[in-house]
Amino acid sequence: MYVNGFIAAVPEGNRQAYIETARKFWDLLKDYGALGQVECWEADVKDGHTTDFRMATKAQEGEKIVFSWVTWPDKVTADASEAKMMEDPRMQDFGDMPFDGKRMVFGGFEPMLDSSGALAPQ
Repeated sequence: MYVNGFIAAVPEGNRQAYIETARKFWDLLKDYGALGQVECWEADVKDGHTTDFRMATKAQEGEKIVFSWVTWPDKVTADASEAKMMEDPRMQDFGDMPFDGKRMVFGGFEPMLDSSGALAPQ
């Protein structure tokens, strides 16, 4: 498995627009081999002393943190789909995003431990 992880600061009033955008994005992701997508809206995000989600995204007053991830069968599939998705005409349907994408933090991750407690293959 391979995971793309994301955090973003989304204006509180854009929650529904974010959900709608995420649903459209899932339609695209699954066509390119994604196994799953999880989108989480801030419920209890504490301010840190050195760093935290708000500092990482430069969150502003009235914004909520979204924590999300997409799972893939492997890194090869995730990497191959990225280029294909960017050329997919459906990407034009997204228009204005309901958040500032320049402040989104994202990356790719290889699992070290899964929910059963078994180490991922290395």
